[in-house]
Amino acid sequence: MKAKHLIAATLIGSLITGNAAMAAPRVKTTSTTTTTTLVASEIAMLQFMREEEKLARDVYRTLDQYWGTQTSVFANIAVSEQQHTTAIEALLDKYQLEDPVVQDVTGVFVNAELQELYDLLVHKGTQSMVDGLYVGALIEETDIEDIVDAIEATDERATIITYSNLLDGSKNHLRAFVDVIEKQGLSYEAQVLTDAEVDSILDAE
Repeated sequence: MKAKHLIAATLIGSLITGNAAMAAPRVKTTSTTTTTTLVASEIAMLQFMREEEKLARDVYRTLDQYWGTQTSVFANIAVSEQQHTTAIEALLDKYQLEDPVVQDVTGVFVNAELQELYDLLVHKGTQSMVDGLYVGALIEETDIEDIVDAIEATDERATIITYSNLLDGSKNHLRAFVDVIEKQGLSYEAQVLTDAEVDSILDAE
């Protein structure tokens, strides 16, 4: 299980690193009220986040089909992830950027790495309910790390506000998954973040 977690974290981490390392020419984007200048890495991050939040939603929807009779956590968080991906969609609309979610089909992604990651996480999460819970916690830890990086990489107020709301949501989701995991008699350990970072999030409840 640990190896698969590391593979998943590495896949997403490499994407974020690649986005941050992109050449960053200024690109003007317009909304109905203002003209905003974004760098290419900010645009790439928004488009990546749109599908990353969709991935979380899709994984949870799928896992709920397997474990929904035993826990409501997947169904509940999937609803929140829908709100997250819609929030990013609104930013894409605001800046008149291309939306990678052309057809919103569960389990289908334009980004090939996210497609591979979705397949990997679903395969792992359907092995047992506990595996599914750890997959959920892995997704949320990764989201937290990615969102923090995204906030640090932009100075756009609207984007920062949206990312900050997503960050709060992901912390709540991590707490929810860990709560169910610990109710199984297990002790949760960090998978992507440091132990101190996870402890701080859990203690903040």
